[in-house]
Amino acid sequence: MKHADLIKEYEKDLPLAVLDEISALIPTSATKPQVKKIVEETILLYKQARVHAGECVGLVSAESIGEPGTQMTLNTFHFAGVAEMNITTGLPRIIEIFDARKTIKTPMMEVFLKAPNNKDIEKVRQFALQIKATILDELVAEYAINIFDQTLILRLHKELMADYGLTEKDLLKSLKTRTKGYNVSSGDGEISFTHKGKAEEIKELYILKEKIRAVKMKGIKKITQVLPVKRGDEYIVLTSGTNLSDVLELPEVDPTRTFSNDLYEVRAVLGIEAARQAVMNEVFKVIESQGLNIDVRHIMLVADIMCVSGEVKGITRYGIVSEKASVLARASFETPIKHLVNASLEGEVDKLTSVVENVMMNQAVPLGTGLPGLVTKMK
Repeated sequence: MKHADLIKEYEKDLPLAVLDEISALIPTSATKPQVKKIVEETILLYKQARVHAGECVGLVSAESIGEPGTQMTLNTFHFAGVAEMNITTGLPRIIEIFDARKTIKTPMMEVFLKAPNNKDIEKVRQFALQIKATILDELVAEYAINIFDQTLILRLHKELMADYGLTEKDLLKSLKTRTKGYNVSSGDGEISFTHKGKAEEIKELYILKEKIRAVKMKGIKKITQVLPVKRGDEYIVLTSGTNLSDVLELPEVDPTRTFSNDLYEVRAVLGIEAARQAVMNEVFKVIESQGLNIDVRHIMLVADIMCVSGEVKGITRYGIVSEKASVLARASFETPIKHLVNASLEGEVDKLTSVVENVMMNQAVPLGTGLPGLVTKMK
């Protein structure tokens, strides 16, 4: 930080983040006049990039996102050859984000691994199989009920078991805790259940069969599919279904880059700033995949408005619209009678500070040229 004192002079003119970036990028060999010139050029560019006072940023953003949004295709995009790993994109995904839906159609995660594990495809595959929630049904080749002995027999997939690194012993251990009242035994790739004590109705065995199908054998719950893919010079794991808090606890995972596309989960695990960033990233991803060009500032404004209260709020009548200070603005969105009746019961006052209310009142909007009032001296 050779030029720290010089850059300190300009603290009032530029944001700290920009100054830090400049000081990091300036080579130490630069002379004082050169540094001065660089900072002054940056200030000029910064001033040109700023929005004028009275600019209607909300309207411009709404138009800038809405106009290209009409050209989005409505199809969803599939990962090549994997039916389970389809992912919502295009307009449905944008609507999902801006409405801040609690349950999204295709929750997924991108799990990054720490070096050196992320270079070796075999290690990544092993890791992917470790985190995938494996239920008993996937490991059973065949269910058989012996009516004479009143026994339920499961014949296991030996190759699959070896792939997942599971043994009959592991399965027995999990199943014994879940099936009280039955004798569970294993041998030669089979697991059999017989009822302790009294003779059993066959119907009970059918009920047991359905019950044990969904018992989780290993992995992290909610992660239904995994797919190792190559990104640049490393391998990452895409998952269908998300469980951010449990995945981040694993020692192999790189917690600084792993993320989920479920906004509420990001909010719960990493906080509101991360959720705001997630809104921006997710919207930007859709826009890029559609080949559209929207300035990131418009998306930032939407993300800010959605997260300003400390919680993720959708752009719906239950979300940010319900928090508007103006009664008329709320009424103009949806359910007007309800808003007007509630406002009159509470004796609310509308200060007419924004756009919608003034348009409804048929007067100049306090933006742009409507912002300054004109004072003249009459002779």
